[in-house]
Amino acid sequence: MKEVMAIIRQNKVNQTKEALIKEGFPAFTCVKVLGRGKKTVDLSIIQDIVESGELPVSNAGEALTEPTRLISKRFFTLIVEDSDVDKVVSIIIDTNTLGHAGDGKIFILPIMESIRVRSGEKNADAF
Repeated sequence: MKEVMAIIRQNKVNQTKEALIKEGFPAFTCVKVLGRGKKTVDLSIIQDIVESGELPVSNAGEALTEPTRLISKRFFTLIVEDSDVDKVVSIIIDTNTLGHAGDGKIFILPIMESIRVRSGEKNADAF
């Protein structure tokens, strides 16, 4: 078993949810998160804008003035059989790729054991 974790744009939640369900993966968790990637802001651009007194009044201007701002994203996590990992990853990539920074990240971790609280079932029977 593997845990597939994906951080995606908030406006892609419904499409991702529908794609996963359509392909037979109805069990997942989705949580609102805040974060930022590794992309850095060129502070010299900000300095030039501030010195010129022509600070843009737009989302781009806001982003330039807040280099440590956290971005609202969504965190999906689901547990799948090892044989389904590539399919789930493909679904997430196909649904969320726009070709821009911020499209998301996917992480895959091994699951050593799972237990259903209600019945005590273990491993594959528990998810």
